[in-house]
Amino acid sequence: MNDQSHAMDFTGRAVLVTGGTRGLGAAIARAFLASGADVLVCGRSTPAALPSAGGHEAAFRAADLRDPMAAADVVAATAERFGRLDVLVNNAGGSPDADAATVSPRFVEKVVALNLLAPFYTAQAANLVMREQPGGGSVINIGSVSAHTPQPGTAAYSAAKAGLLGLTRALALEWAPRVRINHITAGPIRTENAAALYGEDDGDAVAGVVPMGRLAEPDDVARACLWLACDLSSYVNGADLAVHGGGEVPVRYTVARRPGPP
Repeated sequence: MNDQSHAMDFTGRAVLVTGGTRGLGAAIARAFLASGADVLVCGRSTPAALPSAGGHEAAFRAADLRDPMAAADVVAATAERFGRLDVLVNNAGGSPDADAATVSPRFVEKVVALNLLAPFYTAQAANLVMREQPGGGSVINIGSVSAHTPQPGTAAYSAAKAGLLGLTRALALEWAPRVRINHITAGPIRTENAAALYGEDDGDAVAGVVPMGRLAEPDDVARACLWLACDLSSYVNGADLAVHGGGEVPVRYTVARRPGPP
């Protein structure tokens, strides 16, 4: 067997994290930096501070990845800066809730473009670099439980995330063995905007229906990215790795066991 004692050491490897300036993306960038990687993050606006760890700071490139040319440009910038591109983490995404009956076509187009088309465009450009270099590369798409169990108000987002999972499986068939493509189904994550997403209790009530009894921390997902990108997972391709604490306890179970009135 190969010596994999240092499989989580990314020294000499180059990583691109989209949406990597804050929240989950910044945590993913810090995890790779702490493991020795050279990291470039991108976003639509320049952040006040860039992710840093282990004495290293991420590079930054402004980009709106919904534009195919911008996606290709940020990939080219990463490869030019570091001399290669080993890992792409398609993290950029999200959407506010919206009523499917009245939402505008423009809103739907923007949500689908950000959560499905942008990862596609960026992965296409990354594949062109990775397939030509020694060692190939790895693409990790950050998905959502909404792809499996949509919630009210998330029709466009859920459809786009379901598409991202399908895209992952399709690209895994086409681009192996040089490039591996995998997907993470992320559950509720405790980030700086948790209150806006999960209620004024910062998600404590939501955590009560998660079997693990808590929301995910950004590092929970970041560590999963490290594993999917390293040599320990070299035969993992087209996988959907659930990082959601076991999902949610079915509401019928919690309702049936709720104490009744005195």
